[in-house]
Amino acid sequence: METKGVTCKIPLDLHNRISEEIRETESTMSKFIEMIIQEHYEKGAGKFMAKGRTLAFQVSEELFQRVKEYLERFEKVHHRRLTQKEFIIGLIEQALEEAEEEFEAAEAAGREEQEESAWATAQGGETGEGEGDPSTGLPSEYAAWSVPQEDGQETADEDEGEAEDEAAEAEDAEEEIYA
Repeated sequence: METKGVTCKIPLDLHNRISEEIRETESTMSKFIEMIIQEHYEKGAGKFMAKGRTLAFQVSEELFQRVKEYLERFEKVHHRRLTQKEFIIGLIEQALEEAEEEFEAAEAAGREEQEESAWATAQGGETGEGEGDPSTGLPSEYAAWSVPQEDGQETADEDEGEAEDEAAEAEDAEEEIYA
């Protein structure tokens, strides 16, 4: 990667603070300034996002120290600072993505199980209900479906449906008369 120098004058007390932090993190001025500039631009990009909500919680001192140690090691290895916020949001997003994948897999398995169960039921399998019609392979409750019909001949179910339709039409006609 090609690099270019940046020179500027800053107040002495700020310079001393920066120098102290560089010594503590065993970094260099170049890496420190690069990290600060990267953070500036990353935060600037975040300003264009929709207004966020606050998610606050407390953790044990031990967990807090582990997070701090991780962030320090991350900075030493990757030569860039990772904030607590970035770290925690990254963990939450990763966990949510994994959970979504698990939910989708569980839902797909549930749908597949339902389809297999419906197929087994239609085949007269696991239900233990009647043996079915050996000539068609359909369960006994579907046996009427396989009976061939001649033109003009209707099944008992169709006759009942027509009778109900005629009764409903008669009620509608009576309501119109009295209205």
